[in-house]
Amino acid sequence: MSWDPTTYLGFADHRTRPAAELLARIDMTSPARVADLGCGPGNSTALLATRWPEAAVHGVDSSPEMIERASRAGLNAAFSVGDIAGWSAEAPYDVIFSNAALHWLDGHDALLPHLMSQLSKGGVLAVQMPANFSAPSHVLLEEAVLETGSKDLIARLRGNPVSPMAEYHRILAPHAANLDIWETTYLQVLTGNDAVLQWTSGTALVPFVSELAGQQRDDFVDAYRGKLAAAYPQRADGTTLFPFTRLFMVARCA
Repeated sequence: MSWDPTTYLGFADHRTRPAAELLARIDMTSPARVADLGCGPGNSTALLATRWPEAAVHGVDSSPEMIERASRAGLNAAFSVGDIAGWSAEAPYDVIFSNAALHWLDGHDALLPHLMSQLSKGGVLAVQMPANFSAPSHVLLEEAVLETGSKDLIARLRGNPVSPMAEYHRILAPHAANLDIWETTYLQVLTGNDAVLQWTSGTALVPFVSELAGQQRDDFVDAYRGKLAAAYPQRADGTTLFPFTRLFMVARCA
């Protein structure tokens, strides 16, 4: 599965805003070690490096393309390709930050306590994940996949990977001295033609188009495009309204 940093950053402001709002809720003055898990092209890492310029900031992502782009951004941070599902720290971190990455992974009931165990005393785990999987953008993508009849594409479908807030409270509360969990729905105003398709082309659509080529790929994308156009009509001024819900968690280690 290949990720395109340029496509992802086509909506850089919208994608970075939740990271900035998550960062603002971290009460930490001068952490020595900060990890950005699922750092992508470094847009969230830039916020961390600016907030804590004296910290050793380390960005990790499974995509070589994303890490290559992040490494060229001139940030005061180190980057490496790695599978965050199996990530363990060489030494405890004061902040473990993850913006829009952990929803790609299963097993949150084990993953989140593991990440808490990688923190120093008083350290903070801060996580943001999309919680938009019942929205038309995702429901219609599943519909388009099922209509292909392709076993390979259908095998890539997943159920909603993000649990209700109460479930994350159950998972994290035994490991946290302080825990804050909330959701925010952003009314994103997108511009340009096929705006929601362009959005999902950098994220949710990637696992499916990676399996296709040529006319099959074009036909699949066109079918999805038509569904999105009906669900998210472009307005007379050229904008498209795209409500998007995100879940946030900030947990401080005892």
